[in-house]
Amino acid sequence: MVHEMIDGTYRQTNLPNESPEYLAKREELRLAEIELLNTRERVAALRRGLPKGATIQDYEFLEGPTSFDEGDEPVRKVRLSDLFTSPDRSLVIYHFMYGKKQTAPCPMCTAWIDSYNGIAHHLAQNVDLAIVAAADPSTLAIHGWPTTSKSAALMS
Repeated sequence: MVHEMIDGTYRQTNLPNESPEYLAKREELRLAEIELLNTRERVAALRRGLPKGATIQDYEFLEGPTSFDEGDEPVRKVRLSDLFTSPDRSLVIYHFMYGKKQTAPCPMCTAWIDSYNGIAHHLAQNVDLAIVAAADPSTLAIHGWPTTSKSAALMS
């Protein structure tokens, strides 16, 4: 009875006391999931087939000193394109909610950033990682977040 058609419904399981109503809804769900899969594949194919879009300006971030001992200087400009270490690597940017109207660091963001410090060297094996905040580099340094990790840049 398992893996066969019963009353027009493909059965992968054979559980006792399954009502015909349950089986009908389960089959409806199975067909909807197949339709969703096919639609997602069609959308992905359309996305891959898009022609090249408009060229956008290379965004510039500010990166502060890499240690507390250096004070607030030097601050250097880093282009978005420079965050990619090679053309075939993905770039993960984490938006740290701090700066402008966010006058205090987001506690959840802080927790995530603390965890990234521990795993950034593992992530660096496969992706490039940058943490970006609206706060300026000197404000970030006040809270003890210099860019100490070579694997995760912290920028404004």
